[in-house]
Amino acid sequence: MEAVTTTKVPGTRKLFSGKVRDVYKVDDEHLIIVSTDRVSAFDWVFPNGIPGKGIILNTISNLWFKNIKFINNHIVETNYKNFPKPFCDYPEFFQDRAVLVKKAKRIDFECVARGYIIGSGWKDYQKTGKVCGIELPKGLRLASELPYPIFTPATKAASGHDENITIEEMKKALGTDVAEKLAQATLDLYDFARDKLKKAGIILADTKFEFGFSEKEIILIDEVLTPDSSRFWDAA
Repeated sequence: MEAVTTTKVPGTRKLFSGKVRDVYKVDDEHLIIVSTDRVSAFDWVFPNGIPGKGIILNTISNLWFKNIKFINNHIVETNYKNFPKPFCDYPEFFQDRAVLVKKAKRIDFECVARGYIIGSGWKDYQKTGKVCGIELPKGLRLASELPYPIFTPATKAASGHDENITIEEMKKALGTDVAEKLAQATLDLYDFARDKLKKAGIILADTKFEFGFSEKEIILIDEVLTPDSSRFWDAA
């Protein structure tokens, strides 16, 4: 198996290529999102991909989308054979690694839930004793479990590092109602996944979600609870 690091479908419009995903326009209301085998770390895309990585990411994400019932999502179709032409004619790019989704107006914030202190949260805690304005107990060590999961939003940077912000800053940008709905949805999703994974001997240290507006409804978009968007630890 060769790594699929780029996709090309004649007669179609590729809207953009992200660090991992390619996005195609289907019509005014739908997109196709392809999880390639590209590998990204520290805002850098490596020249060589990992064969099958995109299939794994897509499969995991689709499983969570299917099992999360308390918030709607953007998924329309996961079987490439049911994609409109010409996309259904290119299994080498779309089989098991692509989804047909309804377009949503993306909310340009990373919605992060943390159950443990690690990564950028640990760096902020070391400097200020806080993460995104939330004061935490003194004396925490790297990878300590937090007393309760916290919502720590971040700006979504087109390039460079995302920047952690406070919920108050998010409220100023989006309005109190939307920001609070995003915070609650993020924590509800974290709790749901944490409890499921715990039964399998897996710790969900932290994870990020992305949301968008479908008309006036906030829906879950992008990827969900994959190794690219989450930290998973062995509980053993």
